[in-house]
Amino acid sequence: MTIADSGFMMEGGASCLPCTPEEEKRIVTDLMRMAESNLKEGNLYYVISNRWFAEWQKFVGQDNDEYPFGDSSKHMSMVLTETKSKPGPIDNSDIIAGGSGSEDEDSELHRYLLEGRDYVLVPQEVWEKLFDWYKGGPGLPRKLISQGVQQKSFSVEVYPLCLKLTDSRDNSQSVIKISKKASIFELYERVCRLRGIEQEKARIWDYFSKSKNSVLVASNQTLEESNLHMDQDILVEVQVDGFWPSGFGMDSTGNELALVPIEPSRSSFTIAGGPTLSNGYSTSYTSNLYQVGSNLSSPFTEREDGHENISSAVTKSEKGGLAGLQNLGNTCFMNSAIQCLVHTPQLVEYFLQDYTEEINKQNPLGMQGELALAFGDLLRKLWSSGRTAVPPRAFKGKLARFAPQFSGYNQHDSQELLAFLLDGLHEDLNRVKQKPYIETKDADGRPDEEVADEFWRNHKARNDSVIVDVCQGQYKSTLVCPVCQKVSITFDPFMYLSLPLPSTVTRTITVTVFYGDGSGLPMPYTVTVLKHGCCKDLTQALANVCCLKKEENILLAEVYEHKIYRYLENPLEPLASIKDDEHIVGYRLPKRLSGLTRLEIIHRCQEKYMPESHKGADRKIMGTPLVTYLQDPQSGADVDMAVNMLLSPLKRNTYLHSSEVHSSHENGSVSEAHIAQPTNSFNAMEDDTESEEEMIAMPFHLSITDERGLTLSRVESDSPIICGQSLKVMLDWTDKDHEMYDFSYLMDLPEVCKTSFTAKKTRQEAISLFSCLEAFLKEEPLGPDDMWYCPRCKEHRQATKKLDLWRLPDILVFHLKRFSYSRYLKNKLDTFVNFPIHNLDLSKYVKSKDAPMQSHVYELYAISNHYGGLGGGHYSAYAKLIDENRWYHFDDSHVSSVGEAEIKTSAAYVLFYQRIKVGEPSQSHVGS
Repeated sequence: MTIADSGFMMEGGASCLPCTPEEEKRIVTDLMRMAESNLKEGNLYYVISNRWFAEWQKFVGQDNDEYPFGDSSKHMSMVLTETKSKPGPIDNSDIIAGGSGSEDEDSELHRYLLEGRDYVLVPQEVWEKLFDWYKGGPGLPRKLISQGVQQKSFSVEVYPLCLKLTDSRDNSQSVIKISKKASIFELYERVCRLRGIEQEKARIWDYFSKSKNSVLVASNQTLEESNLHMDQDILVEVQVDGFWPSGFGMDSTGNELALVPIEPSRSSFTIAGGPTLSNGYSTSYTSNLYQVGSNLSSPFTEREDGHENISSAVTKSEKGGLAGLQNLGNTCFMNSAIQCLVHTPQLVEYFLQDYTEEINKQNPLGMQGELALAFGDLLRKLWSSGRTAVPPRAFKGKLARFAPQFSGYNQHDSQELLAFLLDGLHEDLNRVKQKPYIETKDADGRPDEEVADEFWRNHKARNDSVIVDVCQGQYKSTLVCPVCQKVSITFDPFMYLSLPLPSTVTRTITVTVFYGDGSGLPMPYTVTVLKHGCCKDLTQALANVCCLKKEENILLAEVYEHKIYRYLENPLEPLASIKDDEHIVGYRLPKRLSGLTRLEIIHRCQEKYMPESHKGADRKIMGTPLVTYLQDPQSGADVDMAVNMLLSPLKRNTYLHSSEVHSSHENGSVSEAHIAQPTNSFNAMEDDTESEEEMIAMPFHLSITDERGLTLSRVESDSPIICGQSLKVMLDWTDKDHEMYDFSYLMDLPEVCKTSFTAKKTRQEAISLFSCLEAFLKEEPLGPDDMWYCPRCKEHRQATKKLDLWRLPDILVFHLKRFSYSRYLKNKLDTFVNFPIHNLDLSKYVKSKDAPMQSHVYELYAISNHYGGLGGGHYSAYAKLIDENRWYHFDDSHVSSVGEAEIKTSAAYVLFYQRIKVGEPSQSHVGS
């Protein structure tokens, strides 16, 4: 497809816009589709600020669902009804560290940006077209790379690998940014060119945790395969007169270490502890030529890059199971899930023994045994290293190879990792080498026991591993056609149960209320409203707590980046559209607003008055917008008087000290004895000659702005005002303004619902684990996107579905579905779930008649916790050492004992239970 370029240049270098918004949309859409159909490694994509791109989408009328290269964000998904206006030049300053940069692959982006929320990715052709139309920038090109082993996938390497290079000659340091797909050859070229070294005289060390781990030998092996991670250290040494510098092999005590050449293993031991195998397992763990001797004594000794050559089994050390896992950069989700699994007694026993005979390298659904080997090696280190924290570099490298979705350094979901890991371990350890084809039969009225056993036998004929033995159960699924009443019964295996949290009735929302007539200070109020209510419920609750007058109403608005992003004027707007991390304000205004002009005042401050975190620009929009209504404003003097009225509560020489105000006037208003009376709130502000003269003498620096906050014209006292429904004004604060008014009252809006980093162990609105399980098992109709094909009707039907537990595993995992997603809302439920630690009895939920043959009572032994909000926060784990009968908290590298009473919190996300065998007592007391 050829797309004509009809652009021409305007004076000043900006490109004119000969295209209509519709034509721009069509051209970009076509280019994106062409790029999607021609994906190949090395293609260039450009990072563009989502803030700018969303403005462009509004301009061309493109819905976020039409953008194929990322998840939608709040600010792209909202339906905006504001007047479309042409965006300014492309502005990537908000996503670049330091706010500026050049067009370079090494441009420094802020860390941990999310696609769709902070930035979008567009093909090179789209960027060139947008740049031709709008100019701006800077351009941020990034390359498309291929990831995965069995299933190849493409992804844009937004964050190249950053390596901290130390030159051993002078200990100088520099940073190298290079693709993780680059070879070690390429790394040598970059280092030697940067340091002016001859390649044959250079030697680069993997210097993780400032310890010499292994020499990186120039080869075609990629940096990713060499287990080099973001922000880690590497060390370059230079040969002088044929000798390497002295002390190259010193440990932390000054003892010299030997360099041992690594050759293919010919010993009688293997990486998993059994007899030598001849089927050629991957040796990528030990592919470097040299390694340091084993007497390193660094507190974080790197022991991850080579499988251990151990004889038949490994025994637990005296303090086994108490080693932490180093965080490699947002890998707390992985560490949390791993700690829960490596404290599962049956898996500990299995992986500490010889399991080489069960590794299945031929399974096309597996990972040639490499995932199982990496996990087993990591488990052995955690159980034999005492309290020395282990860096899981090799395991993460394998994980990234086989599950590219977990590559990089963004936060992920511990449950999603757990699901992948259990399934991957099962396929790598599947004892069935050739899976037979089995045709599933319908129940056709046969007894449930007969059908369930048949389904289980068929499942075991294709799937037989330690994971199936320990972690897999079976549930009964009953579908009923609503038209012909056809009943379909199947018995399906499960690895874990994902339990919904029954919706709690209420939620708390914090709103900061401002006076539209300047009669009081702003004050935050926290109210409790129905969770599925609407904005009318919120305004009514606010009216009650802030003593709203009969003639007043509250106008709600969302403030984003110190501007009003949207007004919540529809009383039937669902409260679900208000997220916990947003900033909502309310303006007290008169009920009768017809014929009045809405005045919105935005604040802009000089750098010296900004908080440290906001400095870097000469002037920047700050604070919270103020809103009032004017009756037929004629000139700039009317606007000036309105600004004076709204700021009057903030006057330093008129009001009480701020601490006294807050302590003695909790409802936000100030006693008339302490304020100068403002002008008539919503009239033409007449009959106040003194105030008017004062304003003429000391006018504010005001400018009319457009919808994007761009200055259109300066407001003078005699400037004519063109009346309309709304008027936006920029107030530039001067030194004198800051002396007279306390700007701090307009700063630091509270969030709708502040999520504490430390989860509160609150029992308010608590629900039980049993109620979650019952919600999972209850009968409900399938969704319209999940229709069932009825074999009798020969059509898709919205059948009803009922689940029942049939066969329970020895290890039962519950996933609490705390994260909810919809088009307009992504949220986390911090509801406290009251779960039993001891004697979880599920007997009444198991429908099999053979159920009494086995115990269905369980004991808790591990928890994966999530603290904070969606898309971020922090993961940790609680795990019980069964031998000690004592609980420990595993927070990355840090491990500490914890009382049993402290492990039940609203942060609990994944629960791990172990079956209590018949006649075995429950461990109901913490070991002393």
